[in-house]
Amino acid sequence: MVTIPEYYEGKNVLITGATGFMGKVLLEKLLRSCPGVKAVYVLVRQKSGHAPQARIADMINCKLFDRLRDEQPDFAKKIVAVNSDLTLPELDLSREDQEVLADCVNIVFHCAATIRFNEPLKDAMQLNVLATQKMVVLAHSMKHLEVFLHVSTAYANCDRTLIEEVVYPPPVDYKKLIASLEWMDDKLVSAMTPGLIGKRPNTYTYTKAMAEYLVQQECGNLNVAIIRPSIVGASWKEPFPGWIDNFNGPSGIFIAAGKGILRTMRASNNAVADLVPVDVVINTTLAVIYFVLSCLRRPKSILVYNCTTGGINPFHWGEVGMKHVLSKYTKTNPLEQAFRRPNVNLRSNPFTNQYWTAVSHTLPALLYDWYLRATGRKPRMMKTITRLHKAMMVLEYFTSHSWVWNTDNVTMLMNQMDADDKRTFNFDVRQLNWAEYMENYCMGTKKYVLNEAESGLPAARKHLNKLRNIRYTFNTVLVVFIWRVFIARSQMARNIWYFVVSLCFKFLSYFRASSTMKY
Repeated sequence: MVTIPEYYEGKNVLITGATGFMGKVLLEKLLRSCPGVKAVYVLVRQKSGHAPQARIADMINCKLFDRLRDEQPDFAKKIVAVNSDLTLPELDLSREDQEVLADCVNIVFHCAATIRFNEPLKDAMQLNVLATQKMVVLAHSMKHLEVFLHVSTAYANCDRTLIEEVVYPPPVDYKKLIASLEWMDDKLVSAMTPGLIGKRPNTYTYTKAMAEYLVQQECGNLNVAIIRPSIVGASWKEPFPGWIDNFNGPSGIFIAAGKGILRTMRASNNAVADLVPVDVVINTTLAVIYFVLSCLRRPKSILVYNCTTGGINPFHWGEVGMKHVLSKYTKTNPLEQAFRRPNVNLRSNPFTNQYWTAVSHTLPALLYDWYLRATGRKPRMMKTITRLHKAMMVLEYFTSHSWVWNTDNVTMLMNQMDADDKRTFNFDVRQLNWAEYMENYCMGTKKYVLNEAESGLPAARKHLNKLRNIRYTFNTVLVVFIWRVFIARSQMARNIWYFVVSLCFKFLSYFRASSTMKY
């Protein structure tokens, strides 16, 4: 059998969602580790007056492509930007582009989707379901297509506790739902949405499940694979550790915690934080294509791959996650201009969390905005806190629950690969050291999301010490105030206070005497 790079040699590849987080990493890894690939067509729409070619040129200038640029200076010549909009009829492709894609594309990676959890159902259906349907139609027109790979999510079937590597039928016929949404107004759709999505927490997971079923029903004689990553995080190793470019998911939580804005969140300490590095997902994706084609005959059913870590190398929100993140923020890599010293408490009880949200988030934000107004500046903290609360409400479901994913197909895929491919396309998460990974993740959010240089670390540490001193001063003033208002005015309170102080003093004296005794 040929190796994975040998398989991709001379192939023409089509990628949707190439400007997104996963799409960028896929494009970079494909070109770097499979240098024999003939061309990579990327469907890109015009945005903010920038043509697709200009958007791609701007994208490949980022640090993510530095290693590829060093190894293959002319890699950009293989990237072909195709003007397209997945929400428009026929993907808004020109007749000429349709013919080119139909004549030469061998492999399709459909990564494009909306990842906004609270997207209106109509919009989520348009981007996650109808766009997928159009891509399947386009795939059927491709004369030399070998594999169509659809990127879904491990949470598509989060209404189940145990999730197998199969496509589950949705509770509603997707064809009837598509037809109904065409004539319904937004108000009616919004009213119907909770009933439609059922036990699923949002329209994202609902429409991704529906897209999987659509692919299964309409793929016909195409070779199709579906990959389901869980929470996609910063890179583990490739092209370098810690690369991240967005605030989504854990990144936003880590940044909010590091800035001292996030103080309490609803989560279970024992819940598995099923985080998977983006390069693990991409390596799995590239290997899946190779494996599907290496089968002697077309599989009887669509191959589904649950790309998760919880069942193989788990870590938990409480035990490893937030505590380790905060340790790194406060000691090694603090963020610049933190609002307060980082300190996050996880609370499983919603009422307790609401109380501490008001005390730790809303009240300090109101006081700070009052201070800004008093000094003639524009208040901004309550706006930030409101946005944070909305984001945390969306994430609560995933930080408070755990799932079990079957990963037999991923294990089988790994066992089929030779030693060289396992090294080049490593997705064995048993080797993942979470402490090291989280340290790189934290540094990645600082460097690549917030664009904070390492040279600013001494000033950031000095600022945290200043915040610590402010906190100690405030606590001292608060104790004196409580003393003056409550204790100093009551003889009984004074007696109790003196008794406690005397007891502590006697205990301290006894401890000192005991420690100096010679035996």
